Amino acid sequence: MSVRLSMNVNGKPVSADVAPRTLLVDFLRDHLRLTGTHIGCDTAQCGACTIHIDGRAVKACNMLAVQAEGTKITTIEGIAASEDNMHPMQTAFREHHGLQCGYCTPGMLMATHALLSSNPSPTDEEIRHAIGGNLCRCTGYQQIVEAVQMAAGKMRENKA
Repeated sequence: MSVRLSMNVNGKPVSADVAPRTLLVDFLRDHLRLTGTHIGCDTAQCGACTIHIDGRAVKACNMLAVQAEGTKITTIEGIAASEDNMHPMQTAFREHHGLQCGYCTPGMLMATHALLSSNPSPTDEEIRHAIGGNLCRCTGYQQIVEAVQMAAGKMRENKA
């Protein structure tokens, strides 16, 4: 048995037939081939699968695809203007070495992108709180906080 599913993913309408128990992360990776959304723990503990649903940061491993019916989803592949024009957050992570192995990076970017959407001038403490549900085993988090502060400044500058 399958269920018909329709949503908007990275600005494009998407429809598919899925098994009712298909996790959203599996739908994105396996059906849509959006493999930037990583699977880390499958228990919503690590944050590697963080995406945006209707502008909110959500862990895709903790949600069924059918629960996303009719929503607007943004994955890591959808935040940059184009492949040649990275989002300021992506540039800042690269410039401040906010990544090493890169496994947590998409989730960190999506969590902090959601933060900056609602709070364009966060404190270091607010950034650390926003990434509290995202685990990194490599960087020690300080470079990530610095990258988010740089991106916040750049994004404020671009709006001015």
